Amino acid sequence: MSPLKITSQNFEQEVLKSDKKVLIDFYADWCGPCRMLSPVIEEIAEEMPEIKVCKINVDEEPQLAVQFKAMTIPMLVVMDQGKVVTTSVGAKPKAAVKKLLA
Repeated sequence: MSPLKITSQNFEQEVLKSDKKVLIDFYADWCGPCRMLSPVIEEIAEEMPEIKVCKINVDEEPQLAVQFKAMTIPMLVVMDQGKVVTTSVGAKPKAAVKKLLA
């Protein structure tokens, strides 16, 4: 399954009310490290169906970026039952991203 695009319209339903753990990738199309992280996020979405993998474009959804204080991108946020479990800033190898989800 590919990552789900999150907007302010579907955020509550897809993220806050999710019955799965959620990995959110805050990114922008112009961001080099974000582009480096993108294939890792895609692979995790395919390999870990028990995790809901989402992407939020900070340029298209600035209010969500502000809500999560995503001032530096890429920023990964792991949420469980509507609450932030952990955050991580910067491009990471796949093993490090998976460790965030453990």
